[in-house]
Amino acid sequence: MVPIVSVVGKSDSGKTTYLEKIVRALTARGYRVGTIKHDAHSFEIDHEGKDSWRHKKAGAVVTVISSPAKVALVAEADHDQTLSELRDKFMAGVDIILTEGYKREKHPKIEVFRSELRRSLLCQADDNLMAIAGDPPNPPEGIPVFPLDDAAPLCDFLEQRFLGKNAG
Repeated sequence: MVPIVSVVGKSDSGKTTYLEKIVRALTARGYRVGTIKHDAHSFEIDHEGKDSWRHKKAGAVVTVISSPAKVALVAEADHDQTLSELRDKFMAGVDIILTEGYKREKHPKIEVFRSELRRSLLCQADDNLMAIAGDPPNPPEGIPVFPLDDAAPLCDFLEQRFLGKNAG
């Protein structure tokens, strides 16, 4: 089963920037990485007037947009999909799935933390927190802390834990 790891943190902590670094580093190591971004609000990638929008407006419950370089799917949803549902439906062919958000899901989490924002940690070990990227003043015991400016040490950790390099 493809592992799912969530990058979480409070607003403006640098989650997206750090996730980009992890994706680049794992991709450079030869892994196929899938990402899922959670948006608590409704969003549109299907803009008014475009053919795909017109298909949806006409009543299609699923619309696939395909080109030689990309494929996108727009589907109706009757609930907020869990990460496991999204993985099983849409994430074939990847080695690992990294998410941004999904702090309430039970999958392993990496919290991005910046002490300069003067906030507390969002997660604790019992929230499936497995690592922290940043500079927390008092990290929970047994939770490794990785630098924000270099994703390589965290990628080593992910390889060992999830990607077959002494995974266990």
